[in-house]
Amino acid sequence: MRAAVIIPAFNEEKAIPKVIKDIPKELISEIIVVNNNSTDGTAEAAARTGATVLEEKIKGYGSSCLKGVEYAVSKEYEILIFLDGDYSDYPEEIEFLINPIIQGNYDFVIGSRILGKREKDALLIQSRIGSYISGFLIKIFWGFKYTDLGPFRAIKTEKLLDLKMKDKWFGWTVEMQIKALKKNLKILEVPVSYRKRIGKSKVTGTLKGSLLASLIILKVIFLELFRD
Repeated sequence: MRAAVIIPAFNEEKAIPKVIKDIPKELISEIIVVNNNSTDGTAEAAARTGATVLEEKIKGYGSSCLKGVEYAVSKEYEILIFLDGDYSDYPEEIEFLINPIIQGNYDFVIGSRILGKREKDALLIQSRIGSYISGFLIKIFWGFKYTDLGPFRAIKTEKLLDLKMKDKWFGWTVEMQIKALKKNLKILEVPVSYRKRIGKSKVTGTLKGSLLASLIILKVIFLELFRD
């Protein structure tokens, strides 16, 4: 099964070459970096390191993911892996995500930072609280316990398209996880390692960003509940 990695990126000039270099090229057909209005040399750094660089002018994590998906679908990749561009995840662990899809016929595999080994202070308290609250609500409403909303994940392309993803902001990950349940996908969480990111987080690095992300995630959860 041909796989592609999609990396949404905003001002990750220092981190993105490290991310790309650590991706196991024998497992991946193409690395797609979606540059989301960066004001530094993110796009140039990604291109120099061998990635395909797309430009997405609509601001938002989900917007960048949707842009990458559109391109990947045109290339007929069968598995899509989503990975952050800040070097907090370990790209070499991609095999932990795609092997269950290839060998175990899972549809959707999420890398859980909660279940895996974490560098001290790498996963901020606001991220842990957000994942716990979201997981608690999803368990109540849809009967499945997620431990994390981590961005490091893999999914069969056909299954992702069937989810009809819409969110263009920080609700992308939770939207995918809820819709996967509603579509009865075969889901697995696997432990992944996590370290301190390069640079400051645009989301959890500020109080404003943390509150905005939390509100968007809660909005997505309750919108999906009401749609039921």
